[in-house]
Amino acid sequence: MNDKTVGEHRLSISEVLQMMVDDGMVTQETAEALKNERRLHGGKIHPLIVIADQKWRTTRPPVRLLSLEVLTEWLAGRSGLDYLHIDPLKIDFTGVAEIMSSAYAARFGILPVQVTTREVVIATAEPYIKEWVEELKPILRKEIRRVMANPDDIGRYLVEFFNLAKSVKKAAARGETTAGLSSFEQLVELGKGNRQFDANDQHIVHIVDWLWQYAFDQRASDIHIEPRRDLGIVRFRIDGVLHQVYQIPMAVMNAMTSRIKLLGRMDVIEKRRPQDGRIKTRTPAGQEVELRLSTLPTAFGEKLVMRIFDPEVLVRDFRSLGFSEDDQTRWRQMTQAPNGIILVTGPTGSGKTTTLYTTLKQLATPEVNVCTIEDPIEMVESAFNQMQVQHSIDMGFADGVRALMRQDPDIVMIGEIRDLETAEMAIQAALTGHLVLSTLHTNDAPSAITRLLDLGVPAYLINSTLLGIMAQRLVRTLCPHCKKAVPTNDEQRAAWRSLVAPWKSGEPAQIYQPVGCLECRMTGYTGRVGIYEILVNSVEVRRLINPQMEVAKLREQAYREGMRPLRISGAMKVAQGVTSLEEIIKVAPPADDV
Repeated sequence: MNDKTVGEHRLSISEVLQMMVDDGMVTQETAEALKNERRLHGGKIHPLIVIADQKWRTTRPPVRLLSLEVLTEWLAGRSGLDYLHIDPLKIDFTGVAEIMSSAYAARFGILPVQVTTREVVIATAEPYIKEWVEELKPILRKEIRRVMANPDDIGRYLVEFFNLAKSVKKAAARGETTAGLSSFEQLVELGKGNRQFDANDQHIVHIVDWLWQYAFDQRASDIHIEPRRDLGIVRFRIDGVLHQVYQIPMAVMNAMTSRIKLLGRMDVIEKRRPQDGRIKTRTPAGQEVELRLSTLPTAFGEKLVMRIFDPEVLVRDFRSLGFSEDDQTRWRQMTQAPNGIILVTGPTGSGKTTTLYTTLKQLATPEVNVCTIEDPIEMVESAFNQMQVQHSIDMGFADGVRALMRQDPDIVMIGEIRDLETAEMAIQAALTGHLVLSTLHTNDAPSAITRLLDLGVPAYLINSTLLGIMAQRLVRTLCPHCKKAVPTNDEQRAAWRSLVAPWKSGEPAQIYQPVGCLECRMTGYTGRVGIYEILVNSVEVRRLINPQMEVAKLREQAYREGMRPLRISGAMKVAQGVTSLEEIIKVAPPADDV
């Protein structure tokens, strides 16, 4: 089959198979067998989808699975077109939907994916159909560049983009024309109605459902809906990094916020004060997901953040969280004690809650009573008795712990120790025979003891109740599909030495670096894992805890007893190929000299 095929025609299974045989991707016998099978079954499925369903592998090295993406990229090169993987988060669907009607796009199986002042980029899965190019040129008055994309994606997004653009357009047309009543820079346009429409409007329902679906698909941990002067911005946090994904008319954004507040049982009318809420929904795969909502009044309107809690967190084990064998041993030693206080420290978003929930889930056997006091309850779990702080009725952490003590608990989890009163209640609970787990915001494990002393907790009470402290951070893990091993060069060896200094640690012969592929959205990373620093409150450590305690001496003693600082824990993961050197240097705080 000649690539320079003359004439407009749709791809046939025979044509594509013959190209694959010519390129040595499959044998003639295999191709003939599939041709005969398709003659019996017929159908109008795109040839690439049919071939991808066979799960064939290439006959020549490097051997790889002939997936739909691999086949599409191959055919793009064969037909002289650029290959494009459609990333829905990078496409302005309202802009591309104005290029052509959905009926015209469906007729030719094409999808506009980018519009600039000079050209329009249009994706197709039929490289030998070009008649639409000449039809569109005089209408659009721009250059048209064809790219080849996965036929499955084109079919899916062709429906979704046009439907979503229609919903946004109709919602904007029916909604208010101003930036919203809560904006500090309210603009009143004379002669125009400033009517706000129903948050249950079908177009708004569709947009919110679609937003959640894509957030789940993209493994987002947070969704930010932020008002600006003239429009609303939607951003997703993926693997700890924020990505701007959509721009929405202000009228639509206000209605979306109202819709979400309504579902979260929040006061829709109140826009002057922050509010909290929660929603339980399902992913497209059928998994239950909890969303924690938080609103904040800003200069241009109400900002809404939705934190997505993965239900898998509660069934994960310590190894999948990133614990080494030594970490697990030390953590188990502390959590199996009958009474005392265990603290988990780190900044916001460092995975402290996940660690505590995983620990409590394993400790919550039928023989024990596990009670928690949280602000707010992060994930609802039937194995625990969970209580939420209620500031409106002056029920804080200390009052909550006081109430829990009358509930015959064995294990108590306090969301955070913020003040002396809460610290004293935690210590009282530990002294009366309970195991207490809580969090603090400090940079590393030894600093947590200084923080307790600063709050006003007597040193002798810390000595008698504290079991241990764990500091942690989350680092992005390298994508297993595209990470690349490279021999260490002088620059990397210098970075390694600065990372592990002053500990003597051999330099790895090679390290892995991020590359970027479709699986990781070209970031080079997918998912996150923890790095840990665990301080056990031993007899020698207790001797150093006093009102005039020197943190450096305590840290030095902890190192002698086997505590690994965060950077050393991270360096081990670099050596194992789990993450990159740059990621550890960026996330883990510098270790102090000992």
